[in-house]
Amino acid sequence: MAMANQPLPREGATTRNAGTFAPPGQPVFRGFNRLGLWTLYMKEVRRFFKVQTQTIWAPAVTTLLYLMIFTLALGGGANGGRMVLGVNFASFVAPGLIAMGMINNAFANSSFSLLGGKIQGTIVDYLMPPISTGELMTALVGAAVTRAVLVGLAVAGAMLLWPGVSLKIAHPWAVVWFGLMGSILLAIVGVLTSIWAEKFDHNAAVTNFVITPLSMLSGTFYVIDNLAPAFQAVSRLNPIFYVISGFRFGFLGQSDIGDTNMAVLHGAIGLGVVNVALGALLYWLLKSGWKLKN
Repeated sequence: MAMANQPLPREGATTRNAGTFAPPGQPVFRGFNRLGLWTLYMKEVRRFFKVQTQTIWAPAVTTLLYLMIFTLALGGGANGGRMVLGVNFASFVAPGLIAMGMINNAFANSSFSLLGGKIQGTIVDYLMPPISTGELMTALVGAAVTRAVLVGLAVAGAMLLWPGVSLKIAHPWAVVWFGLMGSILLAIVGVLTSIWAEKFDHNAAVTNFVITPLSMLSGTFYVIDNLAPAFQAVSRLNPIFYVISGFRFGFLGQSDIGDTNMAVLHGAIGLGVVNVALGALLYWLLKSGWKLKN
């Protein structure tokens, strides 16, 4: 009865039992929220892994069909009579198809996250947790890169089933760098798309009219030396061209951007700069809440 007659604490006041709680509006996590980052990352990974037949294995089968069709149509048969950059056509086109499969799936994964949340009304699940803008961005991009790596491994395994394909690695650093940088590039573009898009048609428009043309015209199936000088110049403005050529250099030791580490290094640095610039833009948009909180 004595406790029942005690006055309630004033707003903002702390009691002995509530003294461990922060005042309203004051962030609890002042530094790096490792648990929150890992939780969101695993949520995104599990989202695509639950349907791995569509998200991982289907791209491997599709890419193998690309290899079969283009090898038979342009390479002179399964064993490949046509030589490009000193190797048979199948071995030439295989690294480019692996890289293309990786970047396309990185974009597909990251472009759905926030857009799906906006359409389904669950965007609050991304905005309310006590994680920083950088942690949110890292989780979304990291999950997309994880899917890209898994798809790349699945595609490479499928490629080995085709006769005449050699995936011997000449420069491991180029395979790792251009594979990761290409995946990060398209993952960032995917998150930017999911912020801008208001419906799935917007996402499909970016896929069909931007990502797919840039991927198909990036030198995956040909060397740009076969193009007219004007079209060569346009190709060199395509960042995906450097992803494909650099990744191919890692396997063959030759590419459209050079046959030495120093020649390819310029493309590697340029790709890293582009990723930093796009990452800064993405961070600013997420921080501002544009089309997410407004």
